[in-house]
Amino acid sequence: MGFFERYLSVWVGLCIALGVGFGYAVPQFFESVAALEYAHVNLVVAVLIWLMIYPMMVQIDFSSIKDVGKKPKGLVLTLAINWLIKPFSMALLGWLFFRVIFADMVDPQTATEYIAGMILLGVAPCTAMVFVWSHLTKGDANYTLVQVSINDLIMVIAFAPLTALLLGVTDITVPWNTLLLSVALYVVLPLIAGFLTRKRIETKGPEAVTKLVNNFKPFSVCGLLLTIIILFGLQAKTILSQPQNIALIAVPLLIQTYGIFAIAYFVAKQINLPHNVAAPACMIGTSNFFELAVAVAISMFGLHSGAALATVVGVLVEVPVMLSLVWFANKTRHWFDNPS
Repeated sequence: MGFFERYLSVWVGLCIALGVGFGYAVPQFFESVAALEYAHVNLVVAVLIWLMIYPMMVQIDFSSIKDVGKKPKGLVLTLAINWLIKPFSMALLGWLFFRVIFADMVDPQTATEYIAGMILLGVAPCTAMVFVWSHLTKGDANYTLVQVSINDLIMVIAFAPLTALLLGVTDITVPWNTLLLSVALYVVLPLIAGFLTRKRIETKGPEAVTKLVNNFKPFSVCGLLLTIIILFGLQAKTILSQPQNIALIAVPLLIQTYGIFAIAYFVAKQINLPHNVAAPACMIGTSNFFELAVAVAISMFGLHSGAALATVVGVLVEVPVMLSLVWFANKTRHWFDNPS
């Protein structure tokens, strides 16, 4: 593990502080960055995520993807967590905290919007950053690709009706431009680029692929750190002006994230998944497709609504929390050393 990766948690902490500090000191810069978006997808963040994902796509051995179907347990686990447990547990936690535990601290209308934002996060499983978490846990790149692809296909069909069911409304408008653009940017295009790159350099021998991926590692880490600075810089004003509300929203989101991971990790161990499948499967079930959640929250409730704030808090919480889960997954790799 390289120097940057070994002290990744330190760099993340520094970048969070830098993001908030710069966002407060030079908000005009981050406003300019925020303006560079299309269909609620920030193009600067998209480039940085692309920088992280591309070398991971190069690692995929496309000739081996067909073998993923021979080991379906990881796929079943991911799908069960994402579509049968996570949306409903998120809705339950939202109700519990903002209708019961925090009921005296938030007015009913705002509480309703917070719950709606949490539900939108719960119904949108992650697409892009999963490849990063999989890479950091030495996950099976082929398996991760198939898991993400199947979840994306289900999301196209299930997102609107499941959201409507949990929100109790029927006029859900799915922002197809956000959904399709994100899948194209974060899965399809880097996948094609990775395939073409691998096909070209494989002629130089298998060690050429490993060398290229290793050369890209510093750029991938820098992409992650710059993404953190931008995300926290964009929300610096909200973080500093509404710390109490952010803390209230963060509590159930943290419980949801760690709880879902614990359930998935326990089940993965019980069904004897190898670690390089178990870790990415649990990461997919834990993280969220925040671009889609934010876009729907804004379109349904407005830019300055409690629902939009809840989805933004989901973005802020996710990266440091997911990195802590990456650390935990790597520390417990030996639990999965001898799957039957």
